[in-house]
Amino acid sequence: MTVIAIVQARMGSSRLPGKTLMQVGDRPLIDLLLERLGRAKHVDKIVVAITTAPPDDALAAHLGTLRVLCARGSEEDVLERYWQAARQAGAQPRDVIIRVTGDCPLVDPALVDRLVEAYLGQDADYVSNVSPPSFPDGLDLEMFSFAALCRAQDEVESAYDREHVTPYLRESGAFTTHNVSHAEDLSALRWTVDEQHDLNVIRNVVDAFAPRTDFTWTEVLELTRQRPDLFKANAFITRNEGADMGRGQKHWKHAKSLIPGGNMLLSKRAEMFLPDQWPAYFSRSQGCIVWDMDNRRLIDTLLMGVGTNTLGYAHPEVDAAVRAVIDAGNMTTLNAPEEVWLAEELCKMHPFADMARFCRSGGEANAVAIRIARAASGRDQVALCGYHGWHDWYLAANLGDEEGLDEHLLPGLKPRGVPRDLRGSVHPFRYNRIEELETLLAAHPIGVIKMEVSRNEGPGPGYLQRIRALADQYRAVLIFDECTSGFRETFGGLHKKFCVMPDLAVFGKALGNGYAITGVIGRREVMEAAQSSFISSTFWTERIGPAAALATLKVMERERSWEQITAIGAEIRAGWIAAAARHSVPIKTSGLDALCGFSIVSPHAQAYKTLITQEMLKRGYLAGDTFYASLAHTPDIRAAYLSHMDEMFALVARCESDGRDPVTLLAGPVAHSGFKRLN
Repeated sequence: MTVIAIVQARMGSSRLPGKTLMQVGDRPLIDLLLERLGRAKHVDKIVVAITTAPPDDALAAHLGTLRVLCARGSEEDVLERYWQAARQAGAQPRDVIIRVTGDCPLVDPALVDRLVEAYLGQDADYVSNVSPPSFPDGLDLEMFSFAALCRAQDEVESAYDREHVTPYLRESGAFTTHNVSHAEDLSALRWTVDEQHDLNVIRNVVDAFAPRTDFTWTEVLELTRQRPDLFKANAFITRNEGADMGRGQKHWKHAKSLIPGGNMLLSKRAEMFLPDQWPAYFSRSQGCIVWDMDNRRLIDTLLMGVGTNTLGYAHPEVDAAVRAVIDAGNMTTLNAPEEVWLAEELCKMHPFADMARFCRSGGEANAVAIRIARAASGRDQVALCGYHGWHDWYLAANLGDEEGLDEHLLPGLKPRGVPRDLRGSVHPFRYNRIEELETLLAAHPIGVIKMEVSRNEGPGPGYLQRIRALADQYRAVLIFDECTSGFRETFGGLHKKFCVMPDLAVFGKALGNGYAITGVIGRREVMEAAQSSFISSTFWTERIGPAAALATLKVMERERSWEQITAIGAEIRAGWIAAAARHSVPIKTSGLDALCGFSIVSPHAQAYKTLITQEMLKRGYLAGDTFYASLAHTPDIRAAYLSHMDEMFALVARCESDGRDPVTLLAGPVAHSGFKRLN
């Protein structure tokens, strides 16, 4: 009988890529692990089972220099990788396989020998020290016969069980099992390496014992008592938290250590939806279907790219136009003719406009509009209503009053990093409160009025007309921010519905159906002011954005998409109202029909929102308290969605009638609201 230790390792870790070859002391992590494992008296062979993925080529080359047997196999089907590695090592049915993971560099040879002796002394198919755990995380060992491994390889179908190798051996009841326990439960100690915090702890341990590498696990235990400061870095991480995390969750956790806030858009932070459970990343998309990094199919009834994809994801005509640009070339020293054609189209559908400028994001388009308007009016001060991006000019509204923007979509926006000299340059007024704007205009030399035409509510009688009249009276430039509202209820700006024309309008979101293109259009005498102010950026001239916009506008006009998505959203809103009424759940709805949302009237509203997101995710939906409509939301998809949402309102009703706090039904924290730091 041969004892074969198989070390599972790879370079493509989601939370700490490349960790296997990261330095610990004076050597790579894998070297420390193999050296310590090699001291076990009962281990006859060591095999490192790595993947066939290209990042593991470097690991294979390194193992070759160590003259260590290396077996390569599937990245996702780790069970098969183990089975193939055992076969490559010449395993026979009665041979003992020891499973060691590459994130356990402090593996203890004496503990390995102890478990081998326990395996040999027990009439068991599977022996470990993890079921239940009592040793520190990072000393995990599992042992089983090659015959048992072969049986698991033949019988296991679950993707989870194949990824994690041993749950079937341990939990199916088809095998006899035995656990080796420590007298004291030390399972809360963390000596494994999943994240940078873990690696820092291991480096502290190795440095503390240097130049020795033969220290025992009990010596490390004593070190935790003598130098607890060396172990603080990863104390917050839960044992085996990665076992129940999808690839997207792991990737998000890693991202937060590399990218402040985790990503580039607050509205896509996992914590805004379902902390600790949200899939966070996608691998591909089509229509209103998104596949996550685990290839799970999810129906997007939530944000559809945060409002960008009204035609549906990967629309064939828009994508074909983009592919043609890629084939022909996206950037050269010369200009792209598509930007001229796009300017013509936007001005044609908006008779007030004579000229256009283009950008690639909504925030910068709004900043461009403000610059042009200030230059045209000759005055710096701005009256604003609504959400208009992240730039200094906008956040200046919170200088001196950090709650100034709280009623303009996002509460909690701090003006940190915004020059204090901008204080008093921007004045918020609330929607449909015309008297607030009148007061501001009378009190300040305001040269620009900037607002969303509508977001959560529509304009009251004569409201927009009065706005236009005040702009004329005070010779202020009126800007309508249509980044969100554009192409939802009209072919172009929402202001066309109300027959009120601005001086400038800003477009984004839906204009390119997922490709980056935003624009500012306006009256010639205002737009010409751009010539007197430096407004210029290299990638505003790339070709993909305008080409995508032209293709998108063509499809929109043919399909009359704005009418369809408005009708779809109205159907969803009516479905929410009916379901909530059936279950006596009080709700309020808001927003344009194509961008509708609801809130449950309860002190537990945010917890209910999180609960709905959690339960709908289990049913295969990206869902919550909003529905951004697209042409891809077919009748069948809408009917199934509303049926599931009926169950959600029933769940809320049960919580209310039973007096149960919905937080007790959550598998993680309540979703964030507004702007909060993540790390």
